[in-house]
Amino acid sequence: MRTARSRTYRWWAAAGLASVIALAGCGSGDSSNMASDSAAAPAVGQAGAGIAEKQTEQDSTAEDKQKSPDLAVDQRAIVYTGSITVRVDDVNSKAAQVTAIATGAGGFIGGDDRSSSGDKGSAQATLTLRVPAAKFSNVIDQLAGLGKEEQRGISTEDVTEETVDLDARILTQTARVDSGRKLLAQAKSLSDLVMLEREVATREADLASLQAKKRRLADLTALSTITAVLLDPKADVTPVDDEDPGFLDGLTAGWHGLLTSLGVALTVLGFLLPWLLLIGVPVGFWLVRRRRRRKPAAVALESAGS
Repeated sequence: MRTARSRTYRWWAAAGLASVIALAGCGSGDSSNMASDSAAAPAVGQAGAGIAEKQTEQDSTAEDKQKSPDLAVDQRAIVYTGSITVRVDDVNSKAAQVTAIATGAGGFIGGDDRSSSGDKGSAQATLTLRVPAAKFSNVIDQLAGLGKEEQRGISTEDVTEETVDLDARILTQTARVDSGRKLLAQAKSLSDLVMLEREVATREADLASLQAKKRRLADLTALSTITAVLLDPKADVTPVDDEDPGFLDGLTAGWHGLLTSLGVALTVLGFLLPWLLLIGVPVGFWLVRRRRRRKPAAVALESAGS
């Protein structure tokens, strides 16, 4: 009897041990799977982060290329501006040659301002030339050959980035205008029609403003501006006084100011003197007569009181 019970206990003990071993095996398998999943997750996250960083770098690089285009010198948009002063023997004849130089280079005269002094016989002419940018240096050299060059100034401005930005904005605004017109054609109510017409008008105005800026920029880059000043041999050059004013300068200025003030005061007095005589003389006679009338009355009062 005892032997049968012991066998039963042994059997239950073996079954329980097998169950424990099986559960332990399942737990180790799950933990290993979880460990593998947790190890794989950072790898995936790192790969995704790398792709995102790479995409961000590509986007920033594309934006940098759009903002600062890598173009050759002859492909960039540059505005040339220059000025030159030349002393010539005959201002009028040389001014005609300046006009011929500008038209020969494919440009034109944008302004012509001339002056002359009859007493000294000197003359001066200031001409504004608009010439193609490719002929800018050649025209400057031709103007210098008209006489004795006394001054030259040249400046440039690179507007390539502004030109690229305007092109992109015009393209975007054109697409906005087209989409607005399509929506306007599909309007079904009066309120929608009015709202869309107002929006389309605003977009068209913005587009026209951008296009005007682009035309102005294209004109400045296509045609350079040169200011040519022609001086007669007798034309005086105004000296530049860089010295600070001293005591004598202040004394001279004060003396001139005093004389000017006295002159103004005498002028005002001469203007008022006739009016003072006209009004002052009758008033003076009236005051004298009134004083004489008061004297006898005062003497009578004193005698009566005594």
